[in-house]
Amino acid sequence: MNTPICDLLDIEFPLLAFTHCRDVVVAVTNAGGFGVLGAIALPPDVLERELQWIDERVDGRPYGIDLIVPDSFEGKGEVTDLAVLAERIPQRYWDFLDTVLAKYGLDPVHDITSAGAAGEVIFSPENVGRLLDVAFSHPIKLIANALGVSLSFMIERAKAAGVPIAALVGAKEHAVKQVHAGVDLLIAQGHEAGGHTGEVSTLVLVPEVIQAIEPVRRVPVLAAGGIVTGRQMAAAMALGADGVWTGSVWLTTDEAETTPVVKEKMVRATSRDTVRSRARTGKPARQLRTAWHDEWESAESPGTLPMPLMTMLAEGALHRINDAAEAGHEGARQLATYFVGQGVGLMNARRPAAEVVYDFMADFATAVERLDGLVGQELAS
Repeated sequence: MNTPICDLLDIEFPLLAFTHCRDVVVAVTNAGGFGVLGAIALPPDVLERELQWIDERVDGRPYGIDLIVPDSFEGKGEVTDLAVLAERIPQRYWDFLDTVLAKYGLDPVHDITSAGAAGEVIFSPENVGRLLDVAFSHPIKLIANALGVSLSFMIERAKAAGVPIAALVGAKEHAVKQVHAGVDLLIAQGHEAGGHTGEVSTLVLVPEVIQAIEPVRRVPVLAAGGIVTGRQMAAAMALGADGVWTGSVWLTTDEAETTPVVKEKMVRATSRDTVRSRARTGKPARQLRTAWHDEWESAESPGTLPMPLMTMLAEGALHRINDAAEAGHEGARQLATYFVGQGVGLMNARRPAAEVVYDFMADFATAVERLDGLVGQELAS
């Protein structure tokens, strides 16, 4: 296949796989796709180990990394100490969290150290700069950013290193801003996607973004949001996309970081079993709906906090919930959740990641042949 994405990233099949798991990056890249490691939550020394591990297993094949640098978050530009930031979480939120845990038979969370998760320090330019130092010391072929206009120093460093920089967008006006900022690639992520999403569906967003950026500068566009099959990939490219960015489909693979309990839930889930909620990060993010969301939406709930305070409150508890669920705790199993898009309704089995790549290729080819046949019939008549 020959698309601008293939030329830009030196790949043959424009299937990009976002994942927090290095094993998935390697499996996808070695199978002919392009793995992208979610790196913002990794300390620089851990990122160094992860990228070295990947380098040793992909034999020079291309892969990338993804960072999250929000435009807005609590404490931006004023707080750099995690403990100080944690003081902004009102006690009633800790109390409610403990009430929820007790309701499902789990021990309470006592303080921020036991909750553990990231705050302003993760999103600070200093921390991003340290991660970039590590990333550019490895042969990465793409760096992507989400939740805001790419920082000028990120763009400058990427261009200096000869590495294309991508941005995820959920609205056409965001796409125009990113193109003006200087990004090389856009990822138009629709409402159906897992994780942080906007309100416009992929089917509408992709052509809208392409049309909006045309007067500014044409850059390659990847479609994202609910895409878990090759036929959906073909549909996205029929809309004008140059390839696809996928995430949810890798969560039920054998290699994924997702816990077995959550994988089992996803395999059984329908496309209506997800919810776009602030109850994990403080920004709207699509997740597998569980008792966790029911509790945070209840009349007793104090509501949710802004990013990163909600993450600091919730993430450690959710990790403990997943651990307890794996140990067979029934209450924890009811609460256990993870980010996933509406495409989960088509993710009906656990499989190796390489097999998913091969199925994408075969399904894509079948869909294109079908369209070619329809066009041929029309011409013949």
